[in-house]
Amino acid sequence: MQKRIAIRTVLVLSLLASAACAVDGSEIAAPVLKWQQCGCYSSWCETGWYSSPAVADLDSDGDMEIVASAYAVVALDGETGDLLWRAKSGHDRSEDPDSVDNVGRTWPGVVIADVDNDGAIEIVTAHGRGYVSVYNNEGYFEPGWPQHPVANEFRSLAVSDLDGDGNMEIACGLARGDDTNVWVFEHNGSIRQGWPRLADGDEGSAWGPYNDNIGAGDIDGDGLPELIVPSDTTTICAYKADGTHIGTNEMYHDHPGHDMDYWGEVPAYIDLEYETRGWGPCYTEFTARANFANGPANVVDVNCDGVNEIVVIGDVHDCHTSPYTDLYNTPYILNSDRSRFNADGFDWTTPPIEAGAPIIQDYAVIENAQPNPVTVDLNGDGRIEILYPSYDGRMHAFWLDKTEHGNWPYSVYCASEGFYRFATEPVVADLDNDGNAEVIFGSWVQKETERTGKLHILDYNGNVIHEMDLPPAKSGDWNGVLAAPTLADIDGDSDLELVLNTAHSGVVAYDLPGTAGARVLWGTGRGSYYRNGPSMINSAVSQKGDLDCDGSVTSADVLIALKIAVSGGYNSAADMDENGYVNVLDARTILQLAAEG
Repeated sequence: MQKRIAIRTVLVLSLLASAACAVDGSEIAAPVLKWQQCGCYSSWCETGWYSSPAVADLDSDGDMEIVASAYAVVALDGETGDLLWRAKSGHDRSEDPDSVDNVGRTWPGVVIADVDNDGAIEIVTAHGRGYVSVYNNEGYFEPGWPQHPVANEFRSLAVSDLDGDGNMEIACGLARGDDTNVWVFEHNGSIRQGWPRLADGDEGSAWGPYNDNIGAGDIDGDGLPELIVPSDTTTICAYKADGTHIGTNEMYHDHPGHDMDYWGEVPAYIDLEYETRGWGPCYTEFTARANFANGPANVVDVNCDGVNEIVVIGDVHDCHTSPYTDLYNTPYILNSDRSRFNADGFDWTTPPIEAGAPIIQDYAVIENAQPNPVTVDLNGDGRIEILYPSYDGRMHAFWLDKTEHGNWPYSVYCASEGFYRFATEPVVADLDNDGNAEVIFGSWVQKETERTGKLHILDYNGNVIHEMDLPPAKSGDWNGVLAAPTLADIDGDSDLELVLNTAHSGVVAYDLPGTAGARVLWGTGRGSYYRNGPSMINSAVSQKGDLDCDGSVTSADVLIALKIAVSGGYNSAADMDENGYVNVLDARTILQLAAEG
């Protein structure tokens, strides 16, 4: 007994010592404007949309470059912001940018990837009027590109090696009212066999994805990613690499008139009873149902048990009214068979409700909020939190207990200002490496206000650390940033910088002093330069006790186990003796594993 008490004391003191060290010197320095209006013309800037910039050493000289796109694609010097080259969208550097026009705007983030497995970086972009481009690192088209399969805008772009052959496939979602809404291209520009989808004769429903919605990740444990495609309907489609539809849980089968064998056939009602039978009483009474026109999908292991789930944000509406009345944005957590997540005491068979009504939905007044989900572990307990901006003017952060802790949700809209304001998708990093992450995002404002958005830095509990105005518009009557920022060291000083593709002041960069030791958890729009909605946590748990999912059991996992024990929570990966709860004995076992290995 005395030995047990001694071990418990050591563990608790270790936790307290860790907390004490985290407090010392953990003040977050204010961002410092580094440069602005980069990539602009002499008297005006192209309007920046929701496209997050990318950072890479394009020419392998040891210095970082920034690739961003509002309409044209630009490469900038990381240190100075100087323009290195510009190519109008749909064109490359072989054409004088002053002699051609852009084919359209750029909605999805710029992709940086070795698409053809040749060891060199490629740049992938998607634009209005149905253009998809792959450039080499110097801004010239790769063979087979660009492609122009349709006349409408591609708003979704994601890359992934779907078949494990070393080459990347490129998935694009079409913002058009049509059930054929997703194309998959091979690295050489050819359309992959089995695509586009939906195809004639396919079961299920789909419509236009009107945001950067496509997610990619392994949901069935075969080691290869699947594609998850939410769109402007109540269902979500899920596909294998060849376009084959992914099946559903038997709870959805054998319902007369509503046999829902595949993901794309299951309507997302709030009430699970309505969902499992395939219909709700929309014609007779209030009925809450979700639409996914603007709700991207992330594939992530939310509870660190080695099995990936799918997180997607639904726009819940009352389908009894005409037109439908939008009620709130809320997260769904789904299993690989489209059933709803319910594990480790976290029951998501009913998603969070009444999360916040829209304050405005008129893009003639203010550009629309896009509820891109960010799935990260904010507080180091080994479980994922779900953050997203919403049309209620707030940034939300849901824990797995389906509640928002601390000061969440955080409102960027303040009625007393006299104008509307919305938030971008955030990026997340533990800037001072104290074990708790900071949340960083921008905002934009109502049109015709001559006002600008802000840069916001919050702690993991939603408390403000810093807020400051972004630069004013170089051209236009409002400013801010619609796109997620990007975190990277762009000047080689070891500290992070924050890069923003603003609405009317070009590309802007801020220094983040004192962040050389930061841990980046979600560093750019849609989580990575593949833009496919991953978590930065490795979902392959190597053994029980690996609570931070990094592939090994370490002292960090001991501290997580203690946090779970102190809070009275539960995580099956921490329940070492499998007695149904987590206590200090489980933490001791994890400590022993850490010492052994």
